[in-house]
Amino acid sequence: MKNFIYRQQIQHSDIGAIADIVKSSGFFSAEEVDIALELAEEKLTQPHDSSYRFLFAEDEKRVVGYTCFGLISATSGSYDLYWIAIDEQLRGAGLGKDLMKRTEKIIHALGGKRIYVETSSRHQYQPTHGFYESCGYRKEAVLKDFYMEGDSKIIYVKTL
Repeated sequence: MKNFIYRQQIQHSDIGAIADIVKSSGFFSAEEVDIALELAEEKLTQPHDSSYRFLFAEDEKRVVGYTCFGLISATSGSYDLYWIAIDEQLRGAGLGKDLMKRTEKIIHALGGKRIYVETSSRHQYQPTHGFYESCGYRKEAVLKDFYMEGDSKIIYVKTL
């Protein structure tokens, strides 16, 4: 695997990179892409008030992957992983697992005890389910027909 540079500080140029990375998967609707961008824009415009945190992976030219995560309000050490996304051209090369491990270390250092991840049950997400499971996450709950008829929400959790 190539050497990547990791940083937590969000930059204005990350908005375009996030859009490109999320769109490259082909999984997300325009509305979901907008949500990913809204989280980043909130962190940029309200850096001290936003509860969102980011970790970016860059090669020598551009951002190629990122995570967005945050403490779940009114909990003691429970975090949500809102996004983990890797540029389509780099999937399967180990960057996702490395980014996940680094994110987990940051969360643990912040006092995090558990990380929750939500995803769709649609067939196209089978590789995503496998990824989370290979990173040590276990299926905690299934909310039947959550997104729409036939598309349930799957919640994974990992105890740190």
